[in-house]
Amino acid sequence: MTRAAIFGAGSWGTAFAQVLADAGAERVTLWARRPEVARQVREEHRNPDYLPDVELGPVVTATADPREAAEGADLVVLAVPSQSLQDNLDGWGGHLPAGAPVVSLMKGIELGTGRRMSEVIVASGIDERRVVVVTGPNLSREIAARQPAASVVAGTDHATADRVAAAVMTPYFRPYTQTDVVGAELGGAVKNVIALAVGMAEGLGYGDNTKSSLITRGLAETARLGQALGADPATLMGLAGVGDLIATCMSPLSRNHRVGVALGQGRTVAEILAVPHQTAEGVKSCRSVVELGARHGVEMPICQGVSAVVDGSVTPERLTGELMTRARKHERH
Repeated sequence: MTRAAIFGAGSWGTAFAQVLADAGAERVTLWARRPEVARQVREEHRNPDYLPDVELGPVVTATADPREAAEGADLVVLAVPSQSLQDNLDGWGGHLPAGAPVVSLMKGIELGTGRRMSEVIVASGIDERRVVVVTGPNLSREIAARQPAASVVAGTDHATADRVAAAVMTPYFRPYTQTDVVGAELGGAVKNVIALAVGMAEGLGYGDNTKSSLITRGLAETARLGQALGADPATLMGLAGVGDLIATCMSPLSRNHRVGVALGQGRTVAEILAVPHQTAEGVKSCRSVVELGARHGVEMPICQGVSAVVDGSVTPERLTGELMTRARKHERH
């Protein structure tokens, strides 16, 4: 039976704790940055800040002590904000048990370095064969409500990925294994930026033609970047690519979508981020995605436009005009 430690007690980390519990884990320990959150999970079996309506199983507990969270774990899950991963690993990475698979739930590209989350983990001294990425259409509230969903479990070592998949399979959560970590992580990171664009379109009052066009051309940008980095094109046509892109772009449960809507309605990034628990990964990662594309000579006009809106140099209305008046080209380019 699995004894898991989950570092990060946000929506997805908490929902994933329930998945592990429902899959038969012996113990699931959440590490929460704030002691009050840890106390509420431990004593009330709820996380009121993120999933207040979800009652967590008796095997789920929590602590604010990273050493205590990691003690005795044979599976480690990382679910912190992507841009804080390096700082967190610097703080408590030494407590992670040797030999245990390390699962990344994070979807982002690190600012400044252009590293994917698995690359950040490996650079901290963890063997690449131990690192596994879980990605796909992972709207945490739906999974916490035990609605049927499928996801990708990707790792360079298939045996490790298969071990993790076995530990998380439930009647409502179906994992598919993969070895294309690059494609899996790129799909998860870029879709957050495209979801901001789709949300902006909705906030501006545009309909499904506009949103469908952005999703499709956003997928083309992701595929170009994936090709440049050596990803398998088939990965981006599956759950980690198209599946995650559709869910994040279209669902009101997606924070990236909601933030995009607010930007389209005229609110500023500062106003949006002032609301607790509303951080959207796409806001932090859009610049790093654009920089990664530029580093590899990949044209990413939607992502570039979103980044310009986020930094305040372009309005959503102006972005629409710039995208629509770009030079004509073949669809495959």
